[in-house]
Amino acid sequence: MPGSAKIRKVFEGVATRQQMFRMFDRHAQRPSRWDDDAAALYAGEWFQISETDHDYMFEILPPLWIRGAMFAMREYLTGSVTSVFFALRIDGRIRYFHGYCDLSDRASTEEMRRAIMEREAGPARAMTREERLDHIWSSTADAYRGYAGKDWPDSCCGRRVVVLYSGAGEAFWKRLDKLSDHEIAAELPVHLRHLPSTIAA
Repeated sequence: MPGSAKIRKVFEGVATRQQMFRMFDRHAQRPSRWDDDAAALYAGEWFQISETDHDYMFEILPPLWIRGAMFAMREYLTGSVTSVFFALRIDGRIRYFHGYCDLSDRASTEEMRRAIMEREAGPARAMTREERLDHIWSSTADAYRGYAGKDWPDSCCGRRVVVLYSGAGEAFWKRLDKLSDHEIAAELPVHLRHLPSTIAA
């Protein structure tokens, strides 16, 4: 899989410690959790964390390695994918990030660092449709998100699904990637609903 991971932001804003730990395993509910190599699901995901949580993760275990302003966790999540933490100077201030990198690809950490800096540089805030969907997935409690199973059409099996509510207050499941713009806006926090769209890299 070297060179194949799509680098993507999966949460808007600075994650709290609770959110950080939940996002470490965003795909825990996948039906094939114990049967497949999940490297492709995780590799390339990143989000911002606080300085306190960056330092906390540094102190949990001796890092696998330290290279300048980044370090890798000694324990691998799956295959050759592990957590890499970054302290990056962006627009004159240090910000902190977590990303999943596939260390079988020697360039993955530098590609992640460069992608984060490019995405976060500049004063304008914006979100792609995919970033909005990933934020909703990252923010939704496990009881209200999951994966389509045998009760869904074959074309939907294994796709991410979330609970929505009708105008009458009735709950129903819908594929995450099929949410309308109106449904996406309703699921996002108020402060993110009106951010402009941006073209995915």
